[in-house]
Amino acid sequence: MERPRHFEDYTLDETRKTQGRTITETDFVVHAGHTGDFFPHHMDAEFMKDTPFGQRIAHGTMTFAIGIGLTATEINPLAFTYGYERLRFPKPVFIGDTIHTEVTIAALEDDPKRPTHGRVTERIRVINQRGEVVLACDHVHLAQRRVKAG
Repeated sequence: MERPRHFEDYTLDETRKTQGRTITETDFVVHAGHTGDFFPHHMDAEFMKDTPFGQRIAHGTMTFAIGIGLTATEINPLAFTYGYERLRFPKPVFIGDTIHTEVTIAALEDDPKRPTHGRVTERIRVINQRGEVVLACDHVHLAQRRVKAG
C-alpha cells in the first residue's frame, strides 16, 4: 500500500503495530539454506538440549529479516532506507514463537548531505507473544521534503 508522506508529515512518537507471524522450523531451514549458517544453535536440537536455552534458537539475521519484513505493509514512495543502527537481540526466538513489530517515530532531523530530504528515525521493537522484546534497533530513512530546507 503506497502512502506518500513528505518529511513534514511525520510526527514524533507516532506508533504503528504490525500483524503477527509465527516462526516455524521451515523458517529455520530455509534461512540456513539462504545464508549458509548451519550453526548447531539453529539446526541441532540435540546439541541445544543441554544449553541454557534448552532448544534451537532463531538466527538473528532471520529475526531481523522477518521483523523488518512485517513493517513493509506501509510503503512510502517519497522515502528510502538510509540504514539500521544499534541492532540488538535481547531475547531469543524459538520455533513456535509469534512475533510482531512495533514502529515509533523517535527522531526527525535535517540531513546534512541532502537538503531536499529529512532524516526520520524509527524505533523498531520486535516483540514475542510473551511481550518480550526480541529485537531492538533504529531504522533511519530519508524522506523527501515538501520544500527545500534553508
